[in-house]
Amino acid sequence: MTTTKVWRNARLATMAPRLSGLGVIDSGAIATDGSGRIAYVGPDDALPASFRSSETIDCGRRWITPGLIDCHTHLVYGGDRAAEFEMRLNGASYEEIARAGGGIVSTVKATRVASDDDLFASADRRLKALMAEGVTTIEIKSGYGLDTGTECRQLRTARRLGRERSVSVRTTFLGAHAVPPEFKGDPDGYIDLVAGPMLSAAHAQGLVDAVDVFTEGIAFNPGQTRRVFDAARSHGLPVKIHAEQLSNLHGAALAASYGALSADHLEHLDATGAEALAKAGTVAVLLPGAFYFIRETKLPPVDLLRRAGARIAIATDSNPGSSPMTSLLLAINMACTLFRLTPEESLLGVTRHAAAALGMSADAGTIEVGKWCDLAIWDIERPAELSYRIGFNPLWRRVWRGT
Repeated sequence: MTTTKVWRNARLATMAPRLSGLGVIDSGAIATDGSGRIAYVGPDDALPASFRSSETIDCGRRWITPGLIDCHTHLVYGGDRAAEFEMRLNGASYEEIARAGGGIVSTVKATRVASDDDLFASADRRLKALMAEGVTTIEIKSGYGLDTGTECRQLRTARRLGRERSVSVRTTFLGAHAVPPEFKGDPDGYIDLVAGPMLSAAHAQGLVDAVDVFTEGIAFNPGQTRRVFDAARSHGLPVKIHAEQLSNLHGAALAASYGALSADHLEHLDATGAEALAKAGTVAVLLPGAFYFIRETKLPPVDLLRRAGARIAIATDSNPGSSPMTSLLLAINMACTLFRLTPEESLLGVTRHAAAALGMSADAGTIEVGKWCDLAIWDIERPAELSYRIGFNPLWRRVWRGT
C-alpha cells in the first residue's frame, strides 16, 4: 500500500482538458491518499489541511508532467537486426537481405527459439531505458512469433514485465503482423489461424488488451483485416491498426468504422481517412523513429489531422527492424523536427492522447483527481525543453502509483 504523500512547490503541466494548453498550475501541489491515486491537485496554497502532515517532497519549483506513455512498441523479441542494418548501408537491397535470411523472418526465427527468460531479459533492458526517461505506462505488442505458442509467450512476457517492474503494461495481440514461412503463399489460411485458434488461445489466457493488424501491401489486405477485427469484436476486444505506412489502402477509415483505439504510422493518410479518425475518436499515432530509420520521405499529413480535429499521439515503435529506439524523449524531438509538431502537441502526444490510444483515459495521461499518481518530475525551465534537447535526460524523479 502506498503511503500518503504530497509533492509541493512545483510547476504543474497537468494536461487536463478542462484547462487550456498544457493545463499549467504555476505554483502547485499534488497529493496521494495511500491508494496510489491522486487525491488533490491544485494551487500549493490551497492544499487541504488533511494533507499538511503527510510525507512531503519539496520539488524546488521543478516541472511535473504526467508519467509518459509509450503507446506503440514491439518490445518483446529475440535477437537483433544490426547485421541487416549494416548490409543495407553497404548497398544490399531488401530482396538480397531477405534471401540471406534477414527481415522479419530472422526475428521470428530468433523469437521462436529464445527461452522465456531470454525474452524477458532482453525486453527488460529496453524497458528500463524507457522508464529512466519517465515512462510509466507502455503498450507491448506480440507479432514476432506468428504461431500460437510463441505469440502467447510474447504476451506472457509482456505481462511479466508489468508484474515485476513499476510500470503499467498494456498488451496487444498482433498475430496479423506478417505471413510466416510455413504459410507462404497462403495469407488467407494464416488469417484463419490468427482470427480463430490463435486469438482464442491468447484471450482465454487473459493475455490480450487489444488486437492489432498490419494492413499494407506487404502484409494483409482490408478484407483480411476485417476478419481479424470481427474476431476481436466477438471476444469483446478493442482494435488498433498499422495503416497507411507505405501506401493508402484506407485502413485507417476501416479501423475507425470499428471504433478503433488508434491508427498508427499514417504517412499516406488522405483527408477522408483523417476525418474518419476524428469522427470516431480514433487516435492518430505517429511514429517518427520508423520514418527516420527506414529513410522515409513521405511525411504524415499533420495539417490534415489538425484540420479534422483528430487527436495525435507519439510513440517509439521500438522494434528490431524499423525503429530500434528506446527513447521517448527522442521520439518527441523527432516529431517536432521531422513532422513539425509543436512542443505542446508532442507532450500531449505522450500523455493525454497516448492514454486515449490505449483506452486508458480514465486512469492515466493527465494529472487529475482519481487518476493513478503517475508523475515525471523534470529539472527544466520550461516544458518545451523536453522536445528541444537531444540525448539529454532531465528526469529528476519518476513516480508510479504514488511511489
